[in-house]
Amino acid sequence: MEALAAEIGSYLKPPDVLTLEGELGTGKTTFSKALAKSIGVTRTVSSPTFTIIKQYEGNYPLNHLDVYRLADSEEDLGWDELFYGDAISIVEWAQFIQNELPEQRLDMVIRQTGSNARTIELTPKGERFTHICEEIFK
Repeated sequence: MEALAAEIGSYLKPPDVLTLEGELGTGKTTFSKALAKSIGVTRTVSSPTFTIIKQYEGNYPLNHLDVYRLADSEEDLGWDELFYGDAISIVEWAQFIQNELPEQRLDMVIRQTGSNARTIELTPKGERFTHICEEIFK
C-alpha cells in the first residue's frame, strides 16, 4: 500500500484530486499518510474525521478530507477553492459529495481481503489520470 501511494504521489501536482473509498480499517488513512510523505509532508498525518479537513505543507500543499460526516448535508466547504486551487486533495468517503467532485480525478477503492491483504481498484477519470495509471502499471 505504501509503495503504491509513493508511486501515485510521484505523479501528482496541484490541483489533482484523489478519492478514497473503503470500509473502516481498510487503510485509507495509511494510504494518505504514505502519499503525503511522498510529496514531502513532514507533519504527522492523521484522519480528519472530526475536523473534516486538514491541510499540510510539503512540496505541494495537501488537503486531506474525510467527508463521512457530510452525508445528507448541503454544506459547502468552498469546494471550488479546494478542488481547483493550489493543492493536491485526498478525499475519503467521497461518495457523500459526489456532485461536488471535479470530473478529472483518480478514484480509488480499497477492499480488505485478509488480515493483512487488500485489493485496490483505481478508476481514472480523464486523460491525465488514465496516463498516470498506464505509467504505474506498465
